[in-house]
Amino acid sequence: MVDPERTAMPDSSPSAPAAIPADATPMMRQYLSLKARHADHLLFYRMGDFYELFFDDAVRASAALDIALTKRGQHLGEDIPMCGVPVHSHEAYLSRLIRKGFKVAVCEQTEDLAEAKKRGAKSVVERAVVRVITPGTLTEDTLLDARSHNYLAAIAEAQGALALAWLDLSTSDFAARPIEVAALGAALARLAPGEVLLPDRLLARDGVKAALADWADALTPLPAARFDSDNARKRLEAAYRVAALDSFGAFSRAEIAAAGTLLDYVELTQAGKRPQLSPLRREWPDEAMEIDPATRRNLELVRALDGRRDGSLLATLDRTLTGPGARLLADRLGAPLTDRAEIDRRLDLVQLFVERTALRERVREALKRVPDIERALQRLSVGRGGPRDLAALASGLEGAGALAVPLGAEPEALLPAPAPLGALVAALRDHEPLVAALRDALVEEPPLAARDGGFVRAGYRADLDEQRGLRDDSRRTIAALEARYRGETGVASLKIRHNNMIGYHIELSTQHAERLDLAKVGFTRRQSMANAQRFSTAELADLETRIGRAADGALALELKVFDALVAQAMERAVPVGAAARALAALDVAAALAELAVTERHVRPVLADDRRFTVAGGRHPVVEAALRRQGGQAFVPNDCEAGPERRLWLLTGPNMAGKSTFLRQNALIAVLAQAGCFVPATHAEIGIVDRLFSRVGAADDLARGRSTFMVEMVETAAILNQASERSLVILDEIGRGTATFDGLSIAWATLEHLHESNRCRALFATHFHELGALAARLPALAPHSMRVKEWQGEVVFLHEVVAGAADRSYGLHVARLAGLPEAVLSRASEVLAALERGEQSGAVSKLADDLPLFAAAPPRPSGTTAAPRRESEVEAALAAVNPDQLSPREALELLYDLRGRIPR
Repeated sequence: MVDPERTAMPDSSPSAPAAIPADATPMMRQYLSLKARHADHLLFYRMGDFYELFFDDAVRASAALDIALTKRGQHLGEDIPMCGVPVHSHEAYLSRLIRKGFKVAVCEQTEDLAEAKKRGAKSVVERAVVRVITPGTLTEDTLLDARSHNYLAAIAEAQGALALAWLDLSTSDFAARPIEVAALGAALARLAPGEVLLPDRLLARDGVKAALADWADALTPLPAARFDSDNARKRLEAAYRVAALDSFGAFSRAEIAAAGTLLDYVELTQAGKRPQLSPLRREWPDEAMEIDPATRRNLELVRALDGRRDGSLLATLDRTLTGPGARLLADRLGAPLTDRAEIDRRLDLVQLFVERTALRERVREALKRVPDIERALQRLSVGRGGPRDLAALASGLEGAGALAVPLGAEPEALLPAPAPLGALVAALRDHEPLVAALRDALVEEPPLAARDGGFVRAGYRADLDEQRGLRDDSRRTIAALEARYRGETGVASLKIRHNNMIGYHIELSTQHAERLDLAKVGFTRRQSMANAQRFSTAELADLETRIGRAADGALALELKVFDALVAQAMERAVPVGAAARALAALDVAAALAELAVTERHVRPVLADDRRFTVAGGRHPVVEAALRRQGGQAFVPNDCEAGPERRLWLLTGPNMAGKSTFLRQNALIAVLAQAGCFVPATHAEIGIVDRLFSRVGAADDLARGRSTFMVEMVETAAILNQASERSLVILDEIGRGTATFDGLSIAWATLEHLHESNRCRALFATHFHELGALAARLPALAPHSMRVKEWQGEVVFLHEVVAGAADRSYGLHVARLAGLPEAVLSRASEVLAALERGEQSGAVSKLADDLPLFAAAPPRPSGTTAAPRRESEVEAALAAVNPDQLSPREALELLYDLRGRIPR
């Protein structure tokens, strides 16, 4: 749970004291008071144009950010470590800290220096923590991946039951579900939350710590009292402004506790601001295909094995044009449905866009101009939005209205089954009043932050125009005054400047200042520097006051306009959110249709039985990779694994494509139930409740597991959990131990899958002996990867054919890999001896009477193995073209070759 990089620090660095010393400076007293309330966070303490960090915070932040560590004053006789980052670029530094797992409390000045001085000359400017930034509570575009969710999750326990809730603060997606300890890993692997809240005492419960091992760095344990279900219910009812949550569904106390704790944590991190939330929805465990973490990782659904998006199924399929569309597609691939009717509704919408090319192109062209209104709305709801977010709402809702026109003309009767098109079109309509209000008020390209001003259109408010006029006239007066002072002093380089410390002032070089009669020109010295002197005059001070009032007045009016527009947008938050979701659904459907057309995908047929029929199936990721490399075309294969022949035993050599075949069929099942067309010429899939894979393996050193132990743990999970409706793919069970041990484990596993689990399964192996099981396991269907031998070479055809293989061609693969010829020659000798011993039943005595297990004779130093000489018979065969021989010529050749064999 603790990242050493976040906690390690030099012993010599003083920590912030728990108690505030009496002799601390006013500024340091303020800092220490704020830090005490946020001891577990890095405190970004606003000092003018910088956020500064002190004590341990400075040491840790400077190391994580690779910035200079300096010092500022002393505390208790020791130098205080200090580092800082500029306010104008702080989000880039925040992003780096959050990615490293830090939590940051942002402390802002809540008054200006003039207000502070009213309380006394030595008063410190008031400051307060306005926000706590954690990995699970991000909303800024600069801190988020536009195409991925950023979930905050919570686990709670009540009345002996567990529940999991999750919230994406940046999009308002909010859900909860009951959960068992054993299912925690799979659920979190699907959500990939940035942060997981849980009661501190829950980690002591049996199995919980092990189930959460992969998420240790994301865990945030909290006192159990924070998860009180009664308080959580009240908090949720207040957030939704309802007297009871019954209209949202029947939630357990554990689900209420988890969801309410999320809301409490969000309000705490947002300094009391309550975000806009989608209605809390209840997810049932059986409404989505369950995919355990190992399977999700091995199939590379949304992340490749190296953790990147590139190379994953999602990256290969994604043709979406908007951030919300990309996030929705990732959601669907991560949680394929088990409700056949809902899957068909998704497929209907995809089919509409497949069949209507012009409509698809028009929709996709319009979507290119639609911004992420989902996240813009959320930023506005928590007080971190700006004028640019309001402009994004206007643009997005305009795009929604434009899309409603062509889509509304498509009669649903043309679809093969009722589709959600009508509801989607309805959600896109009736936003004109809000769009008009935003367009009337805002300039074409507003600034990012409201505090910058200049975002309200001229002519929108007469009083604002008046204040702007005064401000701008004053600025012209400054320019005229500067020209007059230059004439009066004769100093052409005189300038009137402004900074936040002393305001407007006259700046002269020291050389020119020394020559002036200050009393004569009415200049009063304000500041002396090495090369320049700064002055003021009564006239300039009066003008500054007028400019400040006009500028402040104009900004205050603009901020009022901003607040009013935000209030209007939030009044329409529910329909705006519905429009955002509709745009995302249309983006996904049109993108999947584009994919289907360009990649020759077909609509799958979903059924409630246990069929699994795929004709001409292809692996979408491998196929795309082959195309990018300009190599050979992908070889499609069929798979018929229905109830009668539900257990496929696949044998054949390495490099022939066994693993690819296994994975492609698992991916086709995922795609079909996610509502996608699939890479095949025909597909019929009986709904899969759980998907398991045991492919590939590596050491899990962190948990003390060898490769073989990892393999056995994953196999055990399959045998203990797979049901008749599950789909299982297993690759090379038993290869990590002794041959007979591995064979016996694979043998027993096959029998258990056949007799007990009775699921659909594809089982790849090099144990050819397992083919014998087909004689007594009626649902076992032996298949193999077809190969061809030609002129001493092996050609992998990547075709699946009926029947078991009798050879593995391991030496041929070793030759392709570049093993030394001496090793290959010796391996051939050993293999031949083993095969002779196996045929004669004498394998057990080979070690005693064979030179097989004796060391190979040593070769003279500096020599290499002599290349194998081609025999006379092989040379003669190589020169023959069998297709040009008549039967008589072939027979004569056979006798001739037999006569050449040495006796």
